[in-house]
Amino acid sequence: MDMSSTDSLGGITVVSRARQGIDRARAPRGLRRSAWAIPTHVLLIMFLLVTVIPFIIIVFAAFKTKAEIVQVGFSLPEVWRWSNFADAWTQARFALYFRSSVIVVVAVVIGSTLPSILSGYAFGRTYFRLSGVLFFVFLLGMMVPEEAFTIPLYHNLRKLGLLDTYWALILPQIGMSVCFGTLWMRGFFDEVPRDLVDAAMVDGCTSWDTLRRVLFPIARPAILTMVVLFLVWTWNDFLLVLVLASSDEVRTLPLGLAFFQGRYAADVPLISAGATMVALPTILIYLIFQRQFIRGITAGAVEG
Repeated sequence: MDMSSTDSLGGITVVSRARQGIDRARAPRGLRRSAWAIPTHVLLIMFLLVTVIPFIIIVFAAFKTKAEIVQVGFSLPEVWRWSNFADAWTQARFALYFRSSVIVVVAVVIGSTLPSILSGYAFGRTYFRLSGVLFFVFLLGMMVPEEAFTIPLYHNLRKLGLLDTYWALILPQIGMSVCFGTLWMRGFFDEVPRDLVDAAMVDGCTSWDTLRRVLFPIARPAILTMVVLFLVWTWNDFLLVLVLASSDEVRTLPLGLAFFQGRYAADVPLISAGATMVALPTILIYLIFQRQFIRGITAGAVEG
């Protein structure tokens, strides 16, 4: 055997031993990762059960009778009584409240999305005097709790003659939503690579063209996530509707469910059916847009 073949065999032996050493070094890391994965998954499953089980109990209770709830407890219903949902829908006047909720939600989402995109783009991609001060003013809408300005808001709207109207529910929620939307979209636009914007400017795009043709297409996941958040928050809002709306024609579903619960406190199946109907639209919307929602949460990580 000549020297070249001996050298090649020796090199192969050295490489194989080096790979074995690397595999041995990686083995404890893999064991440590798997050891950490077990308690992590157990903790996640526990949080999942704590979150999901109460809702499952409410759904099952919506199909039972009062006697089954007292006697059987948290088991499946003997007969699935869909009539509970029909009774709750008619007796609670949910059709009227559902219409009000849709009107308010659609108006708030439409009225909040475009200003949030524009203000987020202004604070994230442009620089002007007092931009930090103005951005802090936007953040005040998130820092101040809703309970702190509800009563002053009530008196202001009463002077304007807007109490007990849809405007009393729409305008304040647009203001609060734009505050969050500005922070949300500013975080996204601020992470966009500067080279992408500069290339658009070199090609002759104005600021508006850059937003519309370059940034808007890649910002769709973040915008969709923001829209879903606006929708869920507005749909579930309770305090503003309780203070600013006094007639059934303006009240939304969460407040209607609270009044329905006060009248039928002993009828657990009807209350459970009403609660299920109120929560179901937001759950369905999240399930439909779940993938886009998760993409929007990580949309700030834009590749250069």
